[in-house]
Amino acid sequence: MRRVLALLSLSLLGVAGCAEPRVSLGAGPREYTAQDYPAVLKRWTRTAQLIALAELDDLLTVTATFESWDFRWAYVVRYAQDYRLTVEQRRTLLDKTLAETKETHRFYVALYGAAHRRATDLSKPNSAWIVRLIDDQGSETAPASIEAITKPGPLERTYFPYSTPFRQLFRISFPRVGTDGRPTIADNAKWFGLRFAGAEGNQELKWEVAGRP
Repeated sequence: MRRVLALLSLSLLGVAGCAEPRVSLGAGPREYTAQDYPAVLKRWTRTAQLIALAELDDLLTVTATFESWDFRWAYVVRYAQDYRLTVEQRRTLLDKTLAETKETHRFYVALYGAAHRRATDLSKPNSAWIVRLIDDQGSETAPASIEAITKPGPLERTYFPYSTPFRQLFRISFPRVGTDGRPTIADNAKWFGLRFAGAEGNQELKWEVAGRP
């Protein structure tokens, strides 16, 4: 059953068997409409599986969206249309969410695994898995916060359609600058990602950065 659910999740996002798009970490104005949101969501979302071949069991399946400057702009445009926000309300919301990107890197994460549900709760200290922000320059950063979304509502189900009852949902934030004063995603990084590691193995989600061969 878990195997079937995992394949369905991959099909939902259209990520099976195709190359992931490169992304830009640049800021600046965007000219999105609400109809652009699904394409932007797909560009900033990755899925990976860790499978025990001997048992054909899904040890861990993770889907994550990086809530980048670019993604947040498209999200606010869609949200503002759905909720019929005024121009001023939309501007206030956009300014607030973009300001957050100057302090943290945040990911919306959905996962399920073969272990008991409690064992895959990333927000618990005894979780079977830990998560780290990584890049190709050797940076590895622990989360500043992990927020479990225990009761996903219309927002989660609509704007992150891979949020299903079979998955646990989290918002995971990492500091933009490490304790050593260096960016947690290096300025010259060719890719960055999330690493999920535990006793049963490890898996990585990667975002290739555009313009960095």
